Amino acid sequence: MSNYAFIDAQNLYYGIKSLGWKLDYRKFRIYLKEKYNVETAYLFMGKIAEYKHLYFALQKVGFRLCYKEVTITKDGSVKGNVDVELVLQTMIDYHNYDKALIVSSDGDFCCLVNYLYNRDKLKLVMSPHINTCSIFLKKAAKEKIIFLDTLRIKIEYKSKNKKAPH
Repeated sequence: MSNYAFIDAQNLYYGIKSLGWKLDYRKFRIYLKEKYNVETAYLFMGKIAEYKHLYFALQKVGFRLCYKEVTITKDGSVKGNVDVELVLQTMIDYHNYDKALIVSSDGDFCCLVNYLYNRDKLKLVMSPHINTCSIFLKKAAKEKIIFLDTLRIKIEYKSKNKKAPH
């Protein structure tokens, strides 16, 4: 068996963006595979028709996309919370992986992280930044948490006159 990653895509994207750099999703997928033996990496995200090229690019580098239909509010902002879908998929696949990696800073995942931790099914929580990570998530993950800002040199997108998937 192997490990699975369950990634809150919006939290990951905005967390890295707030640090002032872009994530190279291809490098990140390779890092997950080589460092943590992640065979399956789910990306949970809202589905917006105009980002079809992005979805294709993410699938091409090895992510499994799990979409949630979004709603557009009166002020034009997009709403598409994927927390329930991420938790549900983690439990559906529970017997298919050795350990789970949860990628988010969202404290809403505390129950899931506690559950996995107490059953020795949590490999790691990966949060974009220590300052934006929920204190409750940090407590739930205990020693099994890292912050992606410390991995910038390994997973940052470097422009080669091509657009980064974002």
